[in-house]
Amino acid sequence: MTTASTLIEQLAALKITSAGVTSPVQHNAVENVADWKAELNGKSLPDGVTGAPVFTKTLVLKPKLPKSQPTSPVMVIAKDETDTNMTSLAKELKLKELRFANADLLSGFFATEKGSVSPFSLSQVAEADRSNVTIVVDSTIVADSESYIAFHPLVSSQTIFVKSSELLAYIKSLNGFKSYVVVDFAELASKNSAPAAAPAAPKASSQKAKPAAAAAAAEPTTTNTDGIQALKEDDFPSWYQQVLTRSDMLEYYDVSGCYIIRPWAFHVWDSIQTFFDGEIRKLKVKNCSFPMFVSSRVLEREKDHIEGFAPEVAWVTKAGSSDLEEPIALRPTSETVMYPYYAKWIRSHRDLPLRLNQWCNVVRWEFKNPQPFLRTREFLWQEGHCAYLHEREADEEARAILTLYRRVYEELLAVPVVEGRKSEKEKFAGAHYTTSIEGYIPATGRGIQAATSHNLGQNFSKMFDIAVEDPDVTAKKLYAWQTSWGLSTRTIGVMVMVHGDNKGLVMPPRVSEIQVIVIPCGITVKHSDEQRKAIHDACHDAAKALIDAGIRAEVDDRENYSPGFKFNHWEVRGVPIRLEIGPKDLEKKSTVAVRRDKLTKSFIPVSELAQQVSSLLDTIHNDMLAKATAEFAANRKLIQKWEDFVPALNNKAICVIPWCNREACEDEIKTRSANETTLGQPEDSRAPSMGAKSLCIPYDQSAYPPIKAGETKCVQCGKDAECYALFGRSY
Repeated sequence: MTTASTLIEQLAALKITSAGVTSPVQHNAVENVADWKAELNGKSLPDGVTGAPVFTKTLVLKPKLPKSQPTSPVMVIAKDETDTNMTSLAKELKLKELRFANADLLSGFFATEKGSVSPFSLSQVAEADRSNVTIVVDSTIVADSESYIAFHPLVSSQTIFVKSSELLAYIKSLNGFKSYVVVDFAELASKNSAPAAAPAAPKASSQKAKPAAAAAAAEPTTTNTDGIQALKEDDFPSWYQQVLTRSDMLEYYDVSGCYIIRPWAFHVWDSIQTFFDGEIRKLKVKNCSFPMFVSSRVLEREKDHIEGFAPEVAWVTKAGSSDLEEPIALRPTSETVMYPYYAKWIRSHRDLPLRLNQWCNVVRWEFKNPQPFLRTREFLWQEGHCAYLHEREADEEARAILTLYRRVYEELLAVPVVEGRKSEKEKFAGAHYTTSIEGYIPATGRGIQAATSHNLGQNFSKMFDIAVEDPDVTAKKLYAWQTSWGLSTRTIGVMVMVHGDNKGLVMPPRVSEIQVIVIPCGITVKHSDEQRKAIHDACHDAAKALIDAGIRAEVDDRENYSPGFKFNHWEVRGVPIRLEIGPKDLEKKSTVAVRRDKLTKSFIPVSELAQQVSSLLDTIHNDMLAKATAEFAANRKLIQKWEDFVPALNNKAICVIPWCNREACEDEIKTRSANETTLGQPEDSRAPSMGAKSLCIPYDQSAYPPIKAGETKCVQCGKDAECYALFGRSY
């Protein structure tokens, strides 16, 4: 490993021997540039280092690559103040999804750690790996030939100072690396944010190109950090990340896979909780709270269950500096937490049914590519756990809860779903059977499991001895029939992906924290203070009238922002209705209402404001649901021969197939569809699978041709089909 002293010797061999290099400034270890500046503030700089030193950042990024390809990091050397947009840089370098390298890559590849990364870490890369590294240098560093630039000499507790020519000479002296790339990040941002040129008139045969071209012209990207730069149809992962963060729904946290849910998103969850909690109370379900810790002894009592969750279980093994005598798990779900106490509380058939629900968090740790709201290591959900005397009661409840879940998506989120039963392979570990609602993301053509409700049968009751005496047969022991069911904050991610557009969120009115934003418009320097006040008063009066009618409304009367800025601000956040009031509207005693979902305008008299806005909010919800329903229906394709299966997947369809309902066939469908898509090449382990899996067996089979015994064959294996099933790529 290179040390600070051997680094100085390497620089001396290049005739870089100034005091800025040979006499490093000693200070406390730092992890970021702000702390670094604070540490150097007031310290004496080495002789010859004149002027204010330039502070830098050295970023190590990792592109998304197939698993079969070697690690190929990108090192970016830039001034601290340079905006190094990773999306734009990835496009420039023709790479996919640049992300910050994790601690393992820093230590294993560069033999360094966070805070100590610098261009000099390149000397610690094994020569066999050097050709895989892309080095990017900020053009402003190259152009600044006179300033002294601050870097860490492999440790974050020291600082040396070199000029740009000396830095570049050092990089060139290292054997095995490709030549560095100089990037003008300001020009790169400008290039990637410029409005698209008007497209040439398409040829008659270019029908598919027209919508994309029109979208590019109508929705230019922007360098405004409050706006959305990525296009949904071109770079869906970046678009999704930008929409969540720039709409103030979510903030990234310093533990991978964990996120901060901000109020704008939490209100959605709050609305879901209010609705669903009210409905399950009608079913006599009561809320409770169980601990989040479960002992290994209890967790391992149910073999099938723990095997299904084993890779995802996070364990607590230490308390302070002491090892625990018995490891304690953080609940991935609560069956094994709750059921020992069900056995204690249920002593007679008179204690049944027992219906409990809890609103809580759970932790599931094992996955490599967390996605906000969709796959997170900690998430919020509700989980219901009920026990009944008879199987029929458990069946009825599992279906009743599934219907409530469908209502959450359709009545609150304006998202269509399909109700069905999971295959044996896809059912919940340890369940008798699993029911689910399945959604569809048009932009990616992938299905998504939206919620599940399980009939657990008597598996858990036998394991935990949840039993009573048969009220009809003396001395006969009856095990309880149980259900469990859960809905999580995944709902928010599905809502965003289905409805969002290139301007940002499109919020369904019933879950939007602000349903109407009122903005004063048309005020210029020519208007007197009295006229300004009259417009502002009219805006507040309008908001009050809406609030009094039960509509969530606010006024954006910030005077340091233009109306155009405010329009963009609230469009990114997806507020369903923007209400504009200006001098002319005041004269006409009218307002201008702009729908976020369609960006269309209408004029509403002040005297009819509450009534018309309330009606318009319902219309917006219904139109959003109708649009999403039509998209889902248009992309559920009935497939009756295998040759059409993969082409349908590649056209972003969910496939409805006659199926034999065998697990071996299900496995073959996934493998075969993946191989035909990737032409047998290994898939990127971090990317969503290209193979199709079973989503559900829809309860409503009436839309498809009747299954004829001995005639209707499975699309994949040719055996007799038992049912129609949804297969598709999924999240």
